[in-house]
Amino acid sequence: MDKMNSENSKIFNNRVAKRLLKPFILLFLVNFLIFNWNSVSWIFNYRVISGAISDFSGRISGRISGFFAQIGEKINIIGQLKDINYTNKENSLEIPKIGVLAPLIVANSNEKDWEAELNRGVVIFPNSSLPGQTGQTIILGHSAPSNWPKIKYDWVFSQLNELEEKDEIKLYFNNQEYTYYVKSKIFLEKGEETSNNYSTDAENILLLISCWPPGKNLRRIMVEAKLST
Repeated sequence: MDKMNSENSKIFNNRVAKRLLKPFILLFLVNFLIFNWNSVSWIFNYRVISGAISDFSGRISGRISGFFAQIGEKINIIGQLKDINYTNKENSLEIPKIGVLAPLIVANSNEKDWEAELNRGVVIFPNSSLPGQTGQTIILGHSAPSNWPKIKYDWVFSQLNELEEKDEIKLYFNNQEYTYYVKSKIFLEKGEETSNNYSTDAENILLLISCWPPGKNLRRIMVEAKLST
């Protein structure tokens, strides 16, 4: 009997507690809002809430757009890589027909410096386009008379006159291989400058220039070649 009364009492107390819990929670929330209104009033401001949601959506949208932009950029890079021939060769110029293989040197604007560099190979003329870039890539090299000993690179462009249309010229630069094909051969007077008529803004033109006749500084020989596409 006592046990039954005890269980009934527990049930009654639980019911009373549940009934009192709701008013207690409501009273607690009311007091909390009263004492912390300055901190939480923004919750009831629909403009603030709308702005927060808009800001959150903007950030998410920005991140998604950035993610897909990165993917697009990587796909574009991969597509470009298919058109590039990579090589482990050092920067150099190769002309198979006349047996030329010489170091390719990028000269600075000091004339004395790049003239000295001609003893170590062929030189990209200052301010001309680098291999692969649109415009004119102008390369200078020495020439020497027949049977001249191959000391330094005095001989490197001695046989430019033997090149003909469609002969192949290769440039290895920054681990990329560029293949050019001869278009024309031109003789310039001493002091005569090359003309921009040999290229357009959309073309990659290579100009090989040396003294003519070989070993004499009377004229200039220039071989024009176009980058293979």
